[in-house]
Amino acid sequence: MRATAAIIPTMRYRDAPRAIDWLCDVFGFEKHLVVPGDEDGTIAHAQLTRDNSMIMLGSIYDSPYGRLMRQPTEAGGSTQSIYVVVADIDAHYAHAKQAGADIVAELAEQDYGGKLYMCRDIEGHVWGFGSYDPWAEPSPSS
Repeated sequence: MRATAAIIPTMRYRDAPRAIDWLCDVFGFEKHLVVPGDEDGTIAHAQLTRDNSMIMLGSIYDSPYGRLMRQPTEAGGSTQSIYVVVADIDAHYAHAKQAGADIVAELAEQDYGGKLYMCRDIEGHVWGFGSYDPWAEPSPSS
């Protein structure tokens, strides 16, 4: 098993409590830490984990950091995406599709190895899920 990642994506959501539940239910994340905000129904900080990976997220706030961020709807679409390595990509894809994730690229074999699909979450952030693990040892056919 590889070491814990030192780069952790951070995201902001208009409805962070709903996003946390959705990310856990649909993408398989687990709540590691959830800190409620000062305002009713907001999240000051949350950490979600999946295998050795983590994302951090929170509610949109008017703060110096918050003013640096733009939501996909404000930017005319996502400007970046997150890639998540998934062991059973076929099952993950089927679950996300059945749960109503907005699939923007169907599950397909990739020239560089593995399978990949892409979707949007409930607030328009783009996620890629694939079986290609760039940390894994190359296969004998590589």
